[in-house]
Amino acid sequence: MRHAFLFGTALILAVAGCTSPAAQHAITASPADHSTGPAIQGSSVLLVCNASTVQCPSAGPYYVTVQGAVDAARPGDWILIYPGVYHEKSTQWPTAGVWIQKPDLHIRGLDRNRVIIDGSNGTAAHPCPSAAAQQDFTPRDGIVVSKVSGVTIENLTVCDYLAGDGDHGNEIWWNGGDGTGAIGLGSYSGSYLTATSEWAPATVNSGQLAQYGIFVSNSSGPGLITNSYASNMADAAYYVGACRQICDTTLANDTGVNSDLGYSGTNAGGQLVIRNSMFRNNRAGIAPNSENNDDAPPPQDGRCPGNATKSCTIIEGNTIEDNNNASAPGNKAIAPVGTGIQLVGGSYDTVAHNLIVNQGAWGILTSDNADPETPPPGTHCQGGIKDHPLPKFCLFQARGNLVYGNVFVHVGFFGNPSNSDLAAETLGSYTPRNCFYGNVDLHGPLTSAPADIQSASVDGQPCGGPGTGNVPALTTQLICATGFVRCPLPPNLASYPKQTRTVMLPLPQLPSMPKPCAGVPRNAFCP
Repeated sequence: MRHAFLFGTALILAVAGCTSPAAQHAITASPADHSTGPAIQGSSVLLVCNASTVQCPSAGPYYVTVQGAVDAARPGDWILIYPGVYHEKSTQWPTAGVWIQKPDLHIRGLDRNRVIIDGSNGTAAHPCPSAAAQQDFTPRDGIVVSKVSGVTIENLTVCDYLAGDGDHGNEIWWNGGDGTGAIGLGSYSGSYLTATSEWAPATVNSGQLAQYGIFVSNSSGPGLITNSYASNMADAAYYVGACRQICDTTLANDTGVNSDLGYSGTNAGGQLVIRNSMFRNNRAGIAPNSENNDDAPPPQDGRCPGNATKSCTIIEGNTIEDNNNASAPGNKAIAPVGTGIQLVGGSYDTVAHNLIVNQGAWGILTSDNADPETPPPGTHCQGGIKDHPLPKFCLFQARGNLVYGNVFVHVGFFGNPSNSDLAAETLGSYTPRNCFYGNVDLHGPLTSAPADIQSASVDGQPCGGPGTGNVPALTTQLICATGFVRCPLPPNLASYPKQTRTVMLPLPQLPSMPKPCAGVPRNAFCP
């Protein structure tokens, strides 16, 4: 399931000539978000309490595991979880802590910081431990929603579900059919979620690191992830993928930190919005991408369904800052350190009105992606150019993207050639061009590679014309920024932070859902 995303490294290598070495049951609930809405008439409320950190209320009965309540529930039911640490490791579903195969369940913790689903072998007194001796290294995901729609998960923390050689290790996963190439899940929502892992290996790039914080695949939505936090992930804090042009998902008011990527989205597009969120202290910030090895056909296409040119994939109003962290967790596919937003082989995305601060390499970068990997069944370089630039490669062109109205502060301070506010890396001149306009640097002239990128003669308005070609200095610098292969330049010409260790951020205390009993039928937890 691991997505080996090389961030155009394969393309760069080709261009540069390098080689890489018990309850009553109820009617089905509406798929809407019920965080503040009315209770569903006839819905049962199943209560979970294990008294691991605080005594349970006198009124019962209770389930002592979340999985026990899920097993007993029927569609439309609520599962409320009392504060405690729940070391969930399903025996029926050994690759998950909690496995959900019933639609329209509403799972909610009463306190985001004190309801903890913990995949480790630690104690309730010290949840989410960092010590290797307290980890359970069985490859496992945390909460998995498998091919059912309408499931909401709210107001809780999931931590320390780890991977095995890059497989599993997803803390919260709405899974519509990983590996099937088909859409198997519709509506979903999550809010006030914390997803993290505290274990740091002695060696960098361990395949046992947790991979994704909040992960959505093979879903047509509508989906909503809000007011959530994800950190310490070897791939991405947030991921939405395998839903070409039909994702219908919004991420809003979220935070992604200390990961290889703050957000990754493979072969995802259509109505897909990332807004008013914070991505900081990652190796790189946000990266929609096209791949020929994902489990749904490529490419990443931001056009609205049924529209030939209009963009519906929108990245707007976000704060992207300090994504220069070479000590963040990472696997063999490493993001180019110091990059705020990179559109990798994707098309017709809109990146607008974001604040990009303290990025050492590039603020916003569009780049082609040439993927050399053998694809799974169902993918055969759709939307790309087969056997280009070399045999067995699939070239995905970055074209038709709109980048406008963004504000840059202190970007490009690594000082290498091509490090700049804006950059465009391509193998040729594509139509329509990636179009840059109305972007500003608050500390001086806007910098770009190629130079003067917002002019009509380069990649500025009007947006429908052909774009510029390859910038050799940018291509070479991207090799060095990824760290995926040996940099062909001397250190004085390509200075980027190198990963020598893995550092994890501690488990934070974050705002909990203001009224966790809102919309829930009367019960012992919510009288």
